[in-house]
Amino acid sequence: MLMKAEQSTLLLVDVQERLMPAISQGEEVVDRCTLLATIAGVLEVPVVGTEQLPEKLGPNVESVRELCNVTVGKHHFDACPDGLIDQLPEGRQQIVIGGCETHVCMLQTALSLLDAGYKVWVVADATGSRNDFDRDVALDRLHQSGARIVTTEMVAFEWMVHCRHPRFRDIQALIK
Repeated sequence: MLMKAEQSTLLLVDVQERLMPAISQGEEVVDRCTLLATIAGVLEVPVVGTEQLPEKLGPNVESVRELCNVTVGKHHFDACPDGLIDQLPEGRQQIVIGGCETHVCMLQTALSLLDAGYKVWVVADATGSRNDFDRDVALDRLHQSGARIVTTEMVAFEWMVHCRHPRFRDIQALIK
């Protein structure tokens, strides 16, 4: 099953300023999430962010925050009980997800979205946890639960479909 830009929403979970220094390869995760959100913007894919306890952990990093169409503050690890589903654009059943911590908030949110009937793609190179083992086990669990594990480039090229897409050169420049 292919990701389609017109059916997708990009969801970036808890890419927060105070959390990122504790995340293994946190700068790379931020860079990938920012790249994904930029690509989504170019291709008119809505971007939704979440923030765990923003009053304590602060907002999402600026590069992510400014690219989100809406941000959901939350207290649950799973963003769905805090109103995420109500903030998702109607008619878009494909959720492309990245963020932190892969084994806690991102995992629980993705599992709830699967339970709610959404199709979920997890962008492995745009996810992070404090340690890589937790991240890897979470990605394996998500795969076993029906999520598809992908990379940033897989998302970009599937959303464009072909090299004659009017924004192909723009996206190609972002990736290189």
